[in-house]
Amino acid sequence: MEILLRVKCLQRLAIPRPVRALHRDYRTATPQNFSDYDSMKRDFKLEVPEYFNFAGDVLDKWTDMEKAGKRPSNPAFWWVNGDGEEVRWGFEELGFLSRKLANILTEFCGLRRGDRVVVILPQIPEWWLANVACLRTGTVLIPGTTQLTQKDVLYRLRSSKAKCIITNEAMAPTVDAVAPECENLHSKLVVSQNSREGWGHLTGLMRHASDNHTCVRTKHDELMSIFFTSGTSGFPKMTGHTHSSFGLGLSVNGRFWLDLTPSDVMWNTSDTGWAKMAWSSVFSPWTQGACVFAHYLPRFEPTSILQTLAKFPITVFCSVPTAYKMLVQSDMTSYEFKSLQHCVSAGEPINLEVTEQWRSKTGLDIYEGYGQTETVLICGNFKGMKIKPGSMGKPSPAFDTKILDENGNVLPPGQEGDIGLRVLPNRPLGLFTHYIDNPTKTASTLRGNYYITGDRGYMDEDGYFWFIARSDDIISSSGYRIGPFEVESALIGHPAVAESAVVSSPDPIRGEVVKAFIVLNPNYKSHDQDQLKKDIQEYVKKTTAPYKYPRKVEFVQELPKTISGKIKRNELKKKEWEKI
Repeated sequence: MEILLRVKCLQRLAIPRPVRALHRDYRTATPQNFSDYDSMKRDFKLEVPEYFNFAGDVLDKWTDMEKAGKRPSNPAFWWVNGDGEEVRWGFEELGFLSRKLANILTEFCGLRRGDRVVVILPQIPEWWLANVACLRTGTVLIPGTTQLTQKDVLYRLRSSKAKCIITNEAMAPTVDAVAPECENLHSKLVVSQNSREGWGHLTGLMRHASDNHTCVRTKHDELMSIFFTSGTSGFPKMTGHTHSSFGLGLSVNGRFWLDLTPSDVMWNTSDTGWAKMAWSSVFSPWTQGACVFAHYLPRFEPTSILQTLAKFPITVFCSVPTAYKMLVQSDMTSYEFKSLQHCVSAGEPINLEVTEQWRSKTGLDIYEGYGQTETVLICGNFKGMKIKPGSMGKPSPAFDTKILDENGNVLPPGQEGDIGLRVLPNRPLGLFTHYIDNPTKTASTLRGNYYITGDRGYMDEDGYFWFIARSDDIISSSGYRIGPFEVESALIGHPAVAESAVVSSPDPIRGEVVKAFIVLNPNYKSHDQDQLKKDIQEYVKKTTAPYKYPRKVEFVQELPKTISGKIKRNELKKKEWEKI
């Protein structure tokens, strides 16, 4: 187990503080930070200063508020694990410890402003300290998931030209195996109980590091972080974000979609390697002065999630659709979520059946949001507005969001097109700068005055946006255009279907048809498969438009996925078309 910086000189900073159960038995969809959607869109404005640094301009300001008694007593950071260990830091403690790590980066590692730092750590406190230390030093943070393989680590280190890596004992051998091929890498820090040859031992270094550090004065448009995309098609791309694009831009998420206040306790279950972690476990909650809650779980366990939601005063919960699906399939009758007020989901579209089951079991809606590694929230369901099941809501105030045709013209309600964000004449805050070292790919995202997300959708007469599919995933069959998600949403309602992926498959008459790859629930694996296929096909015909049903069905043991858990439909599609 990674050491949690509980050395004597730091113990005084981890003094548990009483945290009151917040808003017990309180259920409401009334916004805390705005009156309604229209006023939010109308009144929203972000001032962008010439210089901005989230650590100095936000976190240290909350430290001052905390010292002055102008912030509720709940922590800034609250971490637990399955072994009963617990860490609570106020903003003052967070500042003290992150300044120590900042000095380690500049003095021990010899890093300078603009140098790149890869951080591959699970959800342990040091991950958050590394984030803040990079902000304080002006070094560029590059997060990575602990599920990366040796090949993945090599690709990221070489592509990013990182000079430093921070990881744990489990990943250190993988790094050592590829380090000789990474000419820019010259500093390695390990979070471990034991020292390791050739590595800086972070715990020992923290013990002796000074907490006297002055936060660098970064320009708002300086590169702050690089996020590798999930790589659903091709190699992962390096997405560049500035100190303002996330540091200021994610205030939209925190203030409006998450609707956080300093009294809230926010729990997001994302993996540390993805931009969603920056969204909901760093910038959004801390912009609002809320508490970031984290439960370190080596793997997703529905029972542990439910127990945590019931035991701790978590008011806002964020997880991916797959997680909600696993939770509603569990026995939830013995749990009472007295503090929980607001549930949100992002990453992929969420199925209607899952949202209905969650509402019936908790009394709470799931407010779906839509965005990308390249952006902050693009569309969302916000408190106070009607939720249309299956819709990803209305545009966030950060962007002028439209549905476009192939020439960049805005389409009227009801017509399918590409989801785009206006970038001319003024590029909006909250959008990435460019794909690092990939000008061709960056240029391909522009169409006229708009950034093209790569997703297809439509807007209805009420201004709600509806996701159809990634542009590459659309299936054209006998003149019909079919999105995989709508078929997968129908399939998941059948009791035999545990998971599915829908792609196009070649057909001599129709050109291409819908094919479903299905993972069966265990109690259906012994059923007659031919009959089961027919049953599932008939079910889909009755659940959605008949022309969308899968004319081909293949039962599989598992689906190919990216490290972030997204289905690699392109891989399945490629195999289908290679059969021709």
